[in-house]
This record gives sequence, structure tokens and C-alpha cells, in this order.
Amino acid sequence: MLPTPAEGASGPSYNLTMNMLIEPTVLRLNEARRLLLTPYGIDESTLQSALARAFEHRLDYADVYLQYTRSEGWSLEEGLVKSGSFGIEQGFGIRAIEGDKTAFAYSDDISAARLMEAADTVRAIARQGRGRVKLGGDARATAGHALYEPIDPLAALDSAAKVELLKLADAMARAKDARVGQVMASLAGEYDVILVMRSDGMLAADVRPLVRFNVTVIVEQNGRRETGSSGGGGRYPLSTFTEAAVRHHVDEAVRQALLNLESRPAPAGEMSVVLGSGWPGILLHEAIGHGLEGDFNRKGSSAFAGKLGQRVAAKGVTVLDDGTLAERRGSLNVDDEGNPTERTVLIEDGILVDYMQDTLNARLMKRKPTGNARRESYAHVPMPRMTNTYMLAGDTDPEEIIASLDRGLYAVNFGGGQVDITSGKFVFSASEAWWVEKGKLLYPVKGATLIGNGPDVLTHVSMIGRDLQLDPGVGTCGKEGQSVPVGVGQPTLRIDKVTVGGTG
Repeated sequence: MLPTPAEGASGPSYNLTMNMLIEPTVLRLNEARRLLLTPYGIDESTLQSALARAFEHRLDYADVYLQYTRSEGWSLEEGLVKSGSFGIEQGFGIRAIEGDKTAFAYSDDISAARLMEAADTVRAIARQGRGRVKLGGDARATAGHALYEPIDPLAALDSAAKVELLKLADAMARAKDARVGQVMASLAGEYDVILVMRSDGMLAADVRPLVRFNVTVIVEQNGRRETGSSGGGGRYPLSTFTEAAVRHHVDEAVRQALLNLESRPAPAGEMSVVLGSGWPGILLHEAIGHGLEGDFNRKGSSAFAGKLGQRVAAKGVTVLDDGTLAERRGSLNVDDEGNPTERTVLIEDGILVDYMQDTLNARLMKRKPTGNARRESYAHVPMPRMTNTYMLAGDTDPEEIIASLDRGLYAVNFGGGQVDITSGKFVFSASEAWWVEKGKLLYPVKGATLIGNGPDVLTHVSMIGRDLQLDPGVGTCGKEGQSVPVGVGQPTLRIDKVTVGGTG
């Protein structure tokens, strides 16, 4: 932990010992030093001095976060690669916390001078507080997990190979069906390196690869045009998108588009709904997950506030947030405060047992951090956010769940949606859905919108499939203007008494 410096001192001194660290931690720290410290003539002692400067005022906590991100994107339309982007962003942010108040300053100029200026700024902002002083000792590196390789995912393919991958998707889609009129494909990746030093002496680094491929097709028949999409991604190299992987997504996009050509207007009213496995977990993420984040519950603005230990869902419903899944889009070796991510059970057999926490909200709620502190970039303050949020499987055959519907909707996939955190009300549009009667899929429907209340919906889960799946790696979550990659998942579910807004 970082002590308050003695009068006239330039700051405390630390000795970082590496002998107990596992190799991935050493690699991550070395890469962070190479990109974020050495080029600017600074080292860990510079960061420590900046934190010590902020701590000349009485604070509860402070940290400095440095980040280097190199990103790349390619897109194809009408058979041509029409755009390509390449960018590098880097900078740092310094945060100081006293009570529930946060002072924050950031800069895209990594230098000793700017670090000290930022420390002075947050000290001035926080000057009126009366926080406790944390006493520190030697800096210690946190190992975190080893969930993905510390690699540059962009380097796995050269520019020509990236272009050929997109052209391959275009050719496959057009060869699949003569009704395919337009194909849009995209490939994106980033190489993200972060370094965090905290006032309690913790030092953490992470090297975060992230890639994504997506294909969208537009089909036309008898003057009617419909769309289908598919994609995937994760924390691995671009070379993971092999010809077989591209074909899988092309086939799925074309299948969806052709299915939509046969769709009819969706019926409306209150009915039982079966949700498919995998990506439909986005409804769980939006309607329930956000309401289980610590800040909303500390402030009393969540529909789940004050309900720890109470039944909030039907028996059998167990919901987790798990940032420790290998190579998943929402996973992190350490969160953006340097805490290792965790597998946090939020709802267990219908009982609310925990919230997702960062350091600030955990301290104020007298609970422990859960490794859920996340930020969009060095220019943003961290807050409690989801990583990979999903519901555990039950023991029912998914075909049995569909067969149980006398009249209702089977929502296989979702598009966009929104939720009001305070009330829990949500609206979601289905991108693929079927009308079911007497347990049989009769016809695909278009324009189905699910409307309900997240906490209420959980109590009406009547059947849980044994087919838990995670999404293919395409989720991005927005909160208070910040976007971060996430994962979702669930088994097939039957939910009774859901309002469906339709077009029929």
C-alpha cells in the first residue's frame, strides 16, 4: 500500500520482486513496460510518485491506469473492400476516491510531467474531503489468470489475407443461393495492453487480444427483401477465422435471410414464450444483469436493491457472471482495477446471493470486489460491469420445452433491445422467431417484440433446458456512454406470461 509521504519527501520507494510470479504475468508486465513506460523514459517509480503526490491529500484510494490500443478494421460491400481503418490510442488516467466521491484526470500524453499534473488535478478536486489514509508497503504484482495468449491478434494475417477472407465470404454467400443480392462482411481486431498501479501497492498488467468477424446478406424474392446476419469472435488471433469458420457464418446468415422471406406478421398479446439457447441470453443480460451491478444497488436505483437473500426468480434459476472463461469475448485476466476476474454466482436456485462489484462500491456496501471493474479506455472511470453473464442449464430436453407450448412464440434469436434499470422494464425485438401451436413450429414470424419486467420475468420461468450455450462472441454492452465487450448465454427456457408486441 502507498503511504502518505513525509514532508519534503519526493515519494516512497518500492522494490518489486518477480520471483514468485508465473510466466504469463512476467510476459504481460514486460510487454506493458515496453509499450507504456520505456518509450517515455518513465518506470514504476514515476507512477508511484504520481500516486504519492495525489495522496498529499487524505484519500481512501487512488490508482493510475495506462493503456495502449492498436486497432484495425476491414469491410466489404458489393464485392469490394470499401474501407479499412488502422489506429493507435494511448494514454493514462489517474483516479482518486474519498468516500463516494471520485476525482479523475487523464491525458493522451504519457510523460512524467503530465502524470504529475494529473496527480495535482485530482488532489485539488478531492481537497475538500476527509478520507482515511491508506498506509502502503512494497508494490506487489498480481498474477491474475492466463485465459488467453498475450499476442498481437492482428499479426496472424497479413493485409492480403484479410482482404481474401472477406472476398471468400462474399463468394460463398453468392454461390449459396441465387436470391442473395448483397453481401456485407467485416473483420476487426485490436491489441490492447494495460498497466494498473494502485495506492494499496497492487501492480497489474494485461495483454488483451480481441477479434471479430461478421457477415450480413440481403436476399430478394418477388419484390420482397430480407436480411440475415452471423458472426463471431473472441480473444484469439485472426487466423482462427478459417475457411470452415467463414462458411459456418455465411451459411447461417443466408439461412436466416431465406427464412425471413417466408415469415408472416407476428401475433400480439400475452402468451408463453420459449427462448432459444445462446445469444437470447442478451435478454437476461439487459433485463436482469444490469440490475445486479453494484452501483445501481448501492444507490437504490435497481429493482433488485435490498433484496439479497430473497427469492427473485423461480426455483432452478441460477445466474452467474464469469470473467474466467478461456478466450471468451467478455473475459479478462484482471479487471481494470487489477483484480483477477471471478466466477460470481448472482442468483442461486432463485435466491439473490450477490452483486457484481468494483472496489468503490464494494467498500461502500461492505462487500468484496468481484473483479467486475471495467472501463472503455484510459479516458474513462471504471464502474461495475458484466463480463460473461449466463444462466446455468436445467435437466429438460429442449424439444420437450417447445412441445409443451399449446400456443406461443419460440424466439430463436434477438436483435436490439433496451431496459430501464430502475423499473426493470424491457423491450426486445426477435430477429428469428416461430409461431408454435400444439408443440409444432408452424411458420416463422416477423416483427415480434418481447415486452416485460426483468425481475417479474424471472419468476415465470417454468422450464429450463439442458442445452446451455454461450453466444458466438459478438456482444458489446453500453452503460453511461461507455462500451465494453461482453458475453452472454443461457439454455432453452420457457417463460409464461410474456407480452408480445406483433404486427399481425
